[in-house]
Amino acid sequence: MFKQKTTICAIGLCLFCLVSLHSVSQTAGSDVGFKKYHLWDAFYTEAATVADVNKDGRMDIIAGARWFEAPDWKAHDIWKHKKFDYTKGYSDSFLNFAIDVNEDGWMDLICFDFPGKEVYWFENPKGADALWKRYLIDSIASNESPMAVDINNDGKTDLVFGNEKLGQMAWFNTVVKNGKVSWQRRPISEANAKGVGMFSHGLGWGDINGDGIKDVMIRGGWWEAPKDMKTFPWKFHEAKLGASCAQMLTYDFDGDGDNDVLTSSAHDYGVWWHEQMRDAKGQIAFKTHAIDTSFSEAHSIVLQDVNGDGLPDFITGKRFFSHQGRGPGGLEPAVLYWFELLKDGNNKPVWKRHLIDNNSGVGIQFVMEDMNKDGKPDIIIGNKNGVYYFEQE
Repeated sequence: MFKQKTTICAIGLCLFCLVSLHSVSQTAGSDVGFKKYHLWDAFYTEAATVADVNKDGRMDIIAGARWFEAPDWKAHDIWKHKKFDYTKGYSDSFLNFAIDVNEDGWMDLICFDFPGKEVYWFENPKGADALWKRYLIDSIASNESPMAVDINNDGKTDLVFGNEKLGQMAWFNTVVKNGKVSWQRRPISEANAKGVGMFSHGLGWGDINGDGIKDVMIRGGWWEAPKDMKTFPWKFHEAKLGASCAQMLTYDFDGDGDNDVLTSSAHDYGVWWHEQMRDAKGQIAFKTHAIDTSFSEAHSIVLQDVNGDGLPDFITGKRFFSHQGRGPGGLEPAVLYWFELLKDGNNKPVWKRHLIDNNSGVGIQFVMEDMNKDGKPDIIIGNKNGVYYFEQE
């Protein structure tokens, strides 16, 4: 059922706080507001993504077993779905990525099932009103934040996730011949690696050592990407990157020439930035700074310039009914925030928190995209409370 809420969320007026270890020396940007659309109120996914599914020039929303056609958000089935009970269990759609897998010009869907279970791709029926054909990529996909990134910089999206049975982290690339798709599995780690358990938390991709090649991170350290991506294993560097988290994002927040790491607690309280430090020998370590500890279960996070000031802000919130309300703060409001990045007088980062909504929250993965081509990024979320589209005004 499509529902629309016309409430305008005023941002930066009366409900904000400054959260940092540093003082603020400036303010930035005009007020930002979002219009909330509740596209579906049933639980069947904890993720969402976007793509022009029907090639009409408009961005549509894909959320698990359904896609919603712009501009009126008519729902279409991708597979025969069932409604899940969020008070008792979980769905079969934890992460969604839109990729043209078979290179036919139509966007397909990558869907990760429950952690440790299968990952599939669903073939776009090319405009036909039909269910999408399903193909298996791998029977075991571990770690709760698998990634879809271009690991080898060939212009094609690859997948990164663990395999608990093999004890390895690996990346997967497609080979397409005569319309047929095969997936090549390329190990990153040796066996018995960290971060590859069914419910391991924390996975990210970014250039840690400044060599211009993006590395793969877990909260216990990072694998240094080789120049030849077929090299195995990648060198692992131990590091302390905080508590169990969701996606791990990189940016040079303090402007000192090296990338820092942003994480959010998946099942407890806390959002942090981990400042990269180097000793006299150039050895890399991280110093953890709390950004916010007022809300819990921030199981997904996105880095994006929300207000157009050229600095990357971040968006996160509480995963709605994460473990049936049993976790820390499990029954507290399902808030959604954007954190505005500012700088103090010493160029150190400070963040200003803005409330977007207090009755939606996040899922395992969400996206930001300029859906209506007005130059402002919008927010698309799938979680136990349904599917949401927050249009920036």
